[in-house]
Amino acid sequence: MVREKRSSAFATRRSQGCGEAPLGKSSLHLHGNQSFVVDDQDERFVHVRHDCTFVDETRAKVVSVRAQICMPPQAQSRGASWAAARDELQEQFGDTPRYHPLSRKGFWMNEVPRANVVAFKNQETSDGDSRNFNYQDFFENGAVALHLVSADGVILHANQAELDLLGFPAQDYIGRHVAEFYPDQEVIEDILNRVSRGEKIARYPARLRAHDGSIKHVEISSSGHFRDGKLINTRCFTVDVTDLERTRTELKRQDSTYHQVLDSLPVAIYTTDADGVITYYNRAAAEMAGREPEIGKDKWCVTFKLFTPDGKDLPHDECPMAIALKENRPVRGQQAIAQRPDGSFFPFQPYPTPLRDETGKLIGAVNMLFDLTDRQNAEEARHHLSAIVESSFDAIVSKDLNTIIKSWNRGAERLFGYTAEEAIGRSVTMLIPDDHQDEEPRILERIRRGEVVDTYETIRQRKDGSLVPVSLTVSPVRSATGQIIGASKIARDITSAKENEQRIRMLMREVNHRVKNQYSVILSMIRETNKRAENPAVFERQVRERIMALSRSHDLLVAGDWRGVTLFELLLSQAKPFGNEGRISMSGPSIVLSPNAVQYFGIAFHELATNSAKYGVLSGDTGTISVQWNATGSGDSKLFHLAWAETDGPKVQAIGQGGFGTVVLKRVAPEAVGGKADLECGSHGINWTLEAPLAAVEASVVSEA
Repeated sequence: MVREKRSSAFATRRSQGCGEAPLGKSSLHLHGNQSFVVDDQDERFVHVRHDCTFVDETRAKVVSVRAQICMPPQAQSRGASWAAARDELQEQFGDTPRYHPLSRKGFWMNEVPRANVVAFKNQETSDGDSRNFNYQDFFENGAVALHLVSADGVILHANQAELDLLGFPAQDYIGRHVAEFYPDQEVIEDILNRVSRGEKIARYPARLRAHDGSIKHVEISSSGHFRDGKLINTRCFTVDVTDLERTRTELKRQDSTYHQVLDSLPVAIYTTDADGVITYYNRAAAEMAGREPEIGKDKWCVTFKLFTPDGKDLPHDECPMAIALKENRPVRGQQAIAQRPDGSFFPFQPYPTPLRDETGKLIGAVNMLFDLTDRQNAEEARHHLSAIVESSFDAIVSKDLNTIIKSWNRGAERLFGYTAEEAIGRSVTMLIPDDHQDEEPRILERIRRGEVVDTYETIRQRKDGSLVPVSLTVSPVRSATGQIIGASKIARDITSAKENEQRIRMLMREVNHRVKNQYSVILSMIRETNKRAENPAVFERQVRERIMALSRSHDLLVAGDWRGVTLFELLLSQAKPFGNEGRISMSGPSIVLSPNAVQYFGIAFHELATNSAKYGVLSGDTGTISVQWNATGSGDSKLFHLAWAETDGPKVQAIGQGGFGTVVLKRVAPEAVGGKADLECGSHGINWTLEAPLAAVEASVVSEA
């Protein structure tokens, strides 16, 4: 049913026998699925088909929400005829419109298959009637930019929002190919191709060139209208996302800056989503782990394998990062050991922290891994050094620049007698005797200049007040920034060294004295031997033998560090060169002879053995030599007695009274130890007895025989 509401002015005209056609302002109501053609005052034809009621009080406008709109290109030209419009409509919709006069000022046509819609609304129609919705106003004045494009890509119509978006007037936009406004031709080609294949485009990102040359970032949603498989036109919704894109660009820039900052950090950092899937890691994390984690695949940790500090396997889903995500809390104070794919291990300390959005919802976590290798190496070195310091026999003490003791090892306890509790916190000057107090200011002055005080010897004072000679070395102690904050002292007890030095000096004096005595003895031997030698050969032989005897005594003294030699050792040493020493019996307490007694008794034993080898027991196969000694008396009056007695040997002739041996036995040897001697010639051997103060003979009595 068609009803007419008359407006203020109507004009009619005939167009090529096509019947009544409205001119100027028109007003029509249409219900049902009917189609009609109307020309406005600009003689532009529009084909409409929709279930609606409309009124146009001024001029026809094309609007669309649910409407399908088509404006035939031929009908858009100004002054186009109804016949041209009819032909265009018939070509597009496959039906010939028929028309009948509604009155002398209007017409209506039969129904045609569904096509496009132009809606007009009578302002007098009730707002409560949904059939009277103002589609024209909705299309034209809606906030969403809309435009229609023909199958050939020509813009058929655009609403005001579309024109405002790009800043074009209608005459410069409508009728142009849509590709002219796309700077990225591949984008519009892809859109048109996909729509022509029947695809629906939703929120396709694109760029449009505005009238002022600027670029608008938009999202295109589009679909095509088809009839019998042929594309009639496309409708496009354009959403301006320039501000959103600008925000996205800024976020990308910030994200890039954020990643650049993280990538430049020397500490390992990575992030995960709420499910623990790794979303980012920096280079330090990859280098620490020795591998490249797979973004979007690896979970919980960037490492290859994990272990607890005591070496047990630690599953990744039980690692600190997993706990932080599962319990939605930061995890602190835990350590773990990771294994790299190459088999190497490294200890680390993680700092997993949840990430939340503005509503507090968990969206992921960030983790920082701190490599503890250097720290553990430093701790091991520190423990090792501490163990060395503690176990050192030397006293190792540290102090600040105000002389206050800061550390005190066991060596210091042994040397000075103070415990660590007693010493730490007190001034180091408590160890310095009053007459050495001036040393400390000089030492500190050098330490402040960064100098090392090389080893020097001084005196320090123990807790009990006794003095101890020490060797000191003092070095500066620096902070992590290189600032001198104190000093380290190493004190070594040199009491034994001092005693050794004293002993050496004493021995050197003794040696010097002995050497001079030996020179005298040797000169005397040479002189006396020369007097009694029958010829130079005899002289040379006798001098050599006597000097060798003296040398053997000196060898024994050197072996005993010049502390002395026992009578047993001396007798055997002097008798051995002559052989048959097994025929010599010795008995007496084990007495260590003083170096002086060794020297002279050695010469005496050599002369006795020489004589026995020539004339006595050692010259034959029978007889024995008995050597006995003992000590009598007590205290300082103790006497040393020694007797050399030969028995059952060859009969001995009378001993000459002027021989060198007689001189040694009767005068030189006894006088050297402050004693006296007696030399007798028995029927079968020599008897020599010596008596001298024990103190002049003995170095020490070891034991009684």
